[in-house]
Amino acid sequence: MRVTATAHRKMGDLMAEQLGAYIKHDAVELAATAPGPLTGLSFATKDLFDIAGHTTGAGSPDWLAGHGPAAATASSVAALLAAGAHMVAKAQTDEMAFSITGQNAHYGTPVNVNAPGRIPGGSSSGSAAAVAGQLVDFALGSDTGGSVRMPAGFCGIHGIRTTQDRIPVDGVHPLAPCFDTIGWFTRSGELMRRVGRTLLPDYSDHPAATRMLVARDCFDLLSNEAAAALAPAVDRIAEHISRRDDVRLSEDGPGAWMPHFRTLQMADIWRTHGDWIRQAKPGFGPGVAERFATCATITAEAAAASSLVRDAVRRRLSDILAGNAVLCLPTAPDIAPLCRTPEAELDDFRWRSMGLTCVAGLSGCPQINLPLTTLNGCPLGLGLIAAPGNDEVLLQLAAAIAP
Repeated sequence: MRVTATAHRKMGDLMAEQLGAYIKHDAVELAATAPGPLTGLSFATKDLFDIAGHTTGAGSPDWLAGHGPAAATASSVAALLAAGAHMVAKAQTDEMAFSITGQNAHYGTPVNVNAPGRIPGGSSSGSAAAVAGQLVDFALGSDTGGSVRMPAGFCGIHGIRTTQDRIPVDGVHPLAPCFDTIGWFTRSGELMRRVGRTLLPDYSDHPAATRMLVARDCFDLLSNEAAAALAPAVDRIAEHISRRDDVRLSEDGPGAWMPHFRTLQMADIWRTHGDWIRQAKPGFGPGVAERFATCATITAEAAAASSLVRDAVRRRLSDILAGNAVLCLPTAPDIAPLCRTPEAELDDFRWRSMGLTCVAGLSGCPQINLPLTTLNGCPLGLGLIAAPGNDEVLLQLAAAIAP
């Protein structure tokens, strides 16, 4: 039986409704503005990116109600439209993008099709769910503390956090500007690279990765079962790189860096949103409210001390990643937690996860998630980090390893 274009559209709308990937308070579709290398491809955009004439909701009903339509479209969205892609919707996000679970107390939790009953990860939850659920070819997200990498790992898709400040963030609702970056999701490594050619300024085909460093102190944070599941994936990556070595990032382990990341992140969040929170008194959901309250307590002295640690981390990563080396580490400490996991347990998982994600955050490095393995039938992510500006090295590897 022949299926009409209208029927296809209705089936797509039904699937989108079932997955809960898209916002419901606004319908935003944008046609491509010119033909180009992404012609014919569809994408969704996290509801942090401004679209001219539409209000950015940032996952918060209070923020949505208190702000008006954007005057201009974010340049990253405009670049994709000019490259031939068309935008089909704005995607759901955690409240104010301040979570890595994907659960929004006001708008619900997008469905993780590759790990049913488990969280999709956030805060780019809808973007990841849309790509994993094959609603779109790719999707835009943002990453501050893991908001692209975590959902990519949980949903079993590719996702990249780009080099700090490499892609302009104009028109993107901030969380903590000192760590905010733009990223995207796809189901294939080759499409990751194609999107990168459009979004990364001065994209060039860098020399291939010359050395892979396996971050042993990061793998030490995993259970034996998770580490064993990732081992074949690590070997698979090593087949594409001429040299492989083990390395320890820190004498105390990267988990010791995480409190400093959180201190700097929270101080920046309060600088960015503190005045609005005091004036609007928004009704944040569980977990989010407590985290914003903690942000208000960070002192200038604590932030200054943590800045010194960030400087040391940047020097350390710069040293070991010289010469087109890449660092291999788990994306998360385990598979996605169940949606019904109590908030206290999720908070513990969040802190353990940040012990891994803070490495790229503090160093300003790009990191990609590669969907190469599973554990107990659920995706288990593996990450690669490159030196700042070497995003292309990661994209080339993704295209070669999982095209």
